[in-house]
Amino acid sequence: MNVLALAIWIAVFVSTLLLALGVRRSRPRPAGPAPRLHDLSEAAFMAGGPGTVVDSALVSLLGDGRLMAGGPGIVALRPGARAGDIAERAVFEALRQAPSGWLYQVRYAAMLDPAVQETGDALAARGLLAVPGSGRTWRRWALAQVVVCAVWVVVSLPLTFVALALDPGPQVPFVFKVLPALLAGIALGCVLAARARRRLTPAGRAALREMRTHYVNDRTPHVQTALFGLKGLRDPYLRGQLVPAVRGTRLAAAQARGARRGSTSSSSSSSSSGVSCGSSAEVLPVVWCAGSDGGSSSGSCGSSGSSCSGGSGGSSCSSGSGCSSGSSCSSGSSCSSSSSSCGSSSGSSCGSSS
Repeated sequence: MNVLALAIWIAVFVSTLLLALGVRRSRPRPAGPAPRLHDLSEAAFMAGGPGTVVDSALVSLLGDGRLMAGGPGIVALRPGARAGDIAERAVFEALRQAPSGWLYQVRYAAMLDPAVQETGDALAARGLLAVPGSGRTWRRWALAQVVVCAVWVVVSLPLTFVALALDPGPQVPFVFKVLPALLAGIALGCVLAARARRRLTPAGRAALREMRTHYVNDRTPHVQTALFGLKGLRDPYLRGQLVPAVRGTRLAAAQARGARRGSTSSSSSSSSSGVSCGSSAEVLPVVWCAGSDGGSSSGSCGSSGSSCSGGSGGSSCSSGSGCSSGSSCSSGSSCSSSSSSCGSSSGSSCGSSS
């Protein structure tokens, strides 16, 4: 039993050490001085992904009247309205492609806009965000360690009675020999799993804190939305417009995943190495989504071909800006998400918000 106890201690120590090193290596690090966020759009992406970027733009457009609410969940552009940044231009483009004016459709299509998605690519390139899926392997390892250690805690009890029965003399019970190592393995596995799931890097968290400090006295609705997501929005009228739109976006994301799974299964026998890109937002994959530590209340994802990492090959679409209707992408895996996490699926597809 002493040999088995020693083996358990060594196994837990080695597994935890390799896991910690792997999680650390999976976090991108800035090459030079600590990077800073350039504008509120980048801060919004850090705070909650593409959903918060679009929410901030919608709050600004609804707040100053450039976007008019024509009914419950229906919006329209005021004649002569102009966009002020990439997120607002994405909303304008989504409205042109969605004549019905349903706000959740506009929000979802704007999240999928290549310009909005490329914000995440730029932040990842500067070491502020981890690419989706980069910590998935280590998170699974950490969860496996937790489960295995928990199982050994249970198994150690009957082994203790067996050891006492075989050697009734004075001895330290087997469970007391291995329990400290197993409990440490469980605790450290939970901590490292949470760290591997984080989207913001240490440099990213510092940059977001700096931006929030800079705007600490600015209570403008779109600024608070950009920095804290919809939980920072206090205006009841704007919340009444956007909160249902978030729910609708989640439903659209779920429908997109179902449509992609159906199209993947129906075309699995095809010899083509790629699939065609669609022009409808409802059938596009999702890549950049709200980080688990971003503080977003939107919880939905957008799509871009350039950042999909996950699946068996870890490959992604060849261009960061997505694909136009009728074009095709290189084969590989794509990501999808509901709520605040990204998951991988087989097959590849990407597209623009148009």
